This record gives sequence, C-alpha cells and structure tokens, in this order.
Amino acid sequence: MTEDTGEIPVVSDPGELVVVTGMTGAGRSTAAKELEDLGFFVVDNLPPELVTEVVRLVDEKMGRAQPIAVVVDVRGGTEFGSLREQITLHLPTRRASVLFLEADDDILVRRQEAARRPHPLQGGGRLLDGIHREREVMTQLRGDAEVVIDTTPLNVHQLKDKVAAAYGSPEAVGLKVTVVSFGFKYGVPVDADLLADMRFLPNPFWVPELKELTGQDPSVAAFVKERVDAQAFLERYLPVIETVGEGYLREGKRFMTVAIGCTGGKHRSVAMSEEIASRLRALGIDAEATHRDLGRE
Repeated sequence: MTEDTGEIPVVSDPGELVVVTGMTGAGRSTAAKELEDLGFFVVDNLPPELVTEVVRLVDEKMGRAQPIAVVVDVRGGTEFGSLREQITLHLPTRRASVLFLEADDDILVRRQEAARRPHPLQGGGRLLDGIHREREVMTQLRGDAEVVIDTTPLNVHQLKDKVAAAYGSPEAVGLKVTVVSFGFKYGVPVDADLLADMRFLPNPFWVPELKELTGQDPSVAAFVKERVDAQAFLERYLPVIETVGEGYLREGKRFMTVAIGCTGGKHRSVAMSEEIASRLRALGIDAEATHRDLGRE
C-alpha cells in the first residue's frame, strides 16, 4: 500500500487538455464530437472560469491520464481573454493546447442562417456585425492557438479527419507537421505557420507531356525537385523547419502547418510538399503531405 502524503503525484504521461474554440458556425460541435469518439472526456459550452475545476474533477474521478476537451466560446465574457493564462498557471501537469476553428465570413453567415439562430454578439444589428465583433474578441486567443483549422472548404467528414489527424494519438508528445500544397490563385491557407513560394521553379504546366499530370506523378516530381535550385531550397529550408519545430516544442506547441504554394496547386507545390514531408519523416518527425487545391483545375 502506498502512503498518502498529500502531495500531488507525478504523472509520467499526463493527459491531453484541448480547449476547443473559434468562430460561431466554424464547427466547434463537430470537432468536439470527434474528440469524444477519440476517447476524450468532453464538456461543451463551458464558462472559461470553470475549466480548471473540470480538470480537477476529472483528475480525481478518472485519473490524470484521461484526455479532456472543453468547448468554450465568446459567451464566456471577460474571463475568455485570460483563458490561456489560467491554463498555464493552474494546469501545468496537463499537455494543453488550443484548437481554433476558423471560416470565411460568407460561410459563417450561410451556416448561421441555415441553423436559423442569431449570433451571440449580434444584438440588434446584422448577423455580420456579430461575426465582426466576435473576430475582434477572438484575435488574441486565435494568435495563441496551437492548432488552427480553416473549415471554409471542409465538409463534416473532412473536419473530423483533420481533428483525428491532430489528436488521434493523445499519448504522442512529438512535433506533428502538416505540409500542405496550395495554389496562390485560390488564396493563401489561413492556418499556415510557415509559407514558401515555389513559383521560382519552372512550371510543368508549360511542358505538353506534363501539363495534364500532377506533382504526385513521378515524371512531374522528377522535373520539379531534381533541379539544382530545388535541391538548394530543400537543403536550406529543412533546417528552418527543424529549428522552428524545436522552438515550438520548447514552448509547448506540438503542431505545425507548412504551406507550400505555386500558381495553381497542381504541379510544383505538390511535388515539393511530398518531398519535404518525406525528408522530415526521414529525420524522425511525424509529417504528412496534404494537397488543398489538387483537382480544382
């Protein structure tokens, strides 16, 4: 029998604490349901000042290895802005992160109108007024978030896949890198931590036999990445990702999104994203390549 000294036991593998927040209509409930399916103890619509109390109760009843997810929104009031500080000061034994759900204004308006519910900050004004007020309140927490997911182009299943990719292995404490290719003509990913432009490389689009192929095709990949300037970029950019990743881990941030762009997101960015992810994996970093705009042309 172990003597009860009254001291807090040291947990070798503390559980995850995920604070799910973001814009109204961006998918907080969907993210919470996916986390629940992943084994998290989930509390929805929790006032920010009660987060530490929920964690204490779960620690007592279920143990400190039990992952927890709490959903908080702008209705939390004045305590909302101090949420990150509360977590840092009062929950040092938890691997805490903030998951922020984002979407474009027009998408949020459409989803909110479909739900036939007023925005919590709308007051007597328009729905868009409420969204703009919410963005102002959310600015600081969005900037602090470890994971930002832009749900503008996502359906429910795709959002669940992204949440599962980020939090599907709560016991993992290493850096997770998502290398996402994109086309500049479709806009820059809003959740990018690092961004690189591949338009300095020759475009396979202008090579007749490569035009209809993609960067996932070996012939296109070879055309793009075997160039001297492409190799020079890779040799210099990988250490940048490593350096930033090491800093992220020191600061408790375990997720990184590296955006690699070209004109249409079909050839150069796809090939280079695959190569960067492959090289990161060879270095022992958990990395995957995804292609946001592949198939849009």
